[in-house]
Amino acid sequence: MHAADSTASDARHEFALVATLLVGLAATIAPGDAFIVAGLLAAAMLLAGLGMLGSGGLSERPYASLLLPATLTGAAAAAIHLVPSELWLLVALAALAVVLDRVLALEMAILAQPSSVSDSDRARVLAVAVLTAFVVFTGVAVLVPGGMPEPAGSPAAGSSAMTGGWLAALALADALAAFVIGWRIAALRFGQPAEIARSALTYALVVAVVAGLIRAIDLPRLVGPAVLTLVFYLWDAQHGSAPARRRERRFLWEMALLAALAIVVVVWNLRLTQ
Repeated sequence: MHAADSTASDARHEFALVATLLVGLAATIAPGDAFIVAGLLAAAMLLAGLGMLGSGGLSERPYASLLLPATLTGAAAAAIHLVPSELWLLVALAALAVVLDRVLALEMAILAQPSSVSDSDRARVLAVAVLTAFVVFTGVAVLVPGGMPEPAGSPAAGSSAMTGGWLAALALADALAAFVIGWRIAALRFGQPAEIARSALTYALVVAVVAGLIRAIDLPRLVGPAVLTLVFYLWDAQHGSAPARRRERRFLWEMALLAALAIVVVVWNLRLTQ
C-alpha cells in the first residue's frame, strides 16, 4: 500500500515538474506562436496524465480529473508572457509547480475515493477551476493582439486595435476554455455525459458573450480577465443545481436570451472594428 502511494506521489511530482519545465520553455517562444504551443501543451499533458492515472489503476476513464491540470498548464504557457523579468519568471514557475502538484493530489484523492465526492472536495475543485479560468482568460488576452487594452489616458492607450478576426479568436478561445473547465465541475454533479455537456455548454455561452462585451468597452489590462472569472464563478453559483433545473422552461428562455445577447454583441463589435 505504501509502495503504491509512493509510486503515485512520484508520478505526480514528475508530472508537475515536466509541465513546469515546458511552461518555462514556452516563455522563450514569440507570442504569435505561443497560441498554438499553449493548446498543444494542454493536449500533451492530458495524454500524459491519462497514461499516469490509467497505469496506476485509479480509474478506467480519468480524463475528467485531468482537465484542470492540463488546462492550467496550457494557460500558464500563454500567461507566462506577461511576467516582466527573469526573477519573477522563476517565482511564477515555482508557484506553478506547487499548484499543479496540489491539484493533481486532489484529483487523485477524489479518484481513489470509493464513495461519492464530498462537499469539501467539490469546493476545492471549484476553487481550482476559478483559478484556472483566471489564468486562461489572462493568457488568451495576453496572446491576442489588442486583447489587453491599456488604461485610458496612458501613452499606449489605443495603440493596439483588435481586428474582427482576433476578436472572434478571443471569444472562441475563452468559450472553449470555459467549456472544458465547466465540464470538470459538471462531472462532479451529473452522471450522464449529455447532462455534463449541456451544463458545460452554458459556461461557454456565457463567457463568450461577456468576453465580447468586455472587449467592446475596452476594460484595461487584467480587469477584463478578472471580470470574466467573476462571471464564470457567479454562473456556477447560479446554475450548479440538479439536472431537473435544466429541464425547466425558464432555463430554455435563459439560453434563448444568451443567444440573442450574443448576436447583439457580435453586431456591436463588428461596428466598432469597422
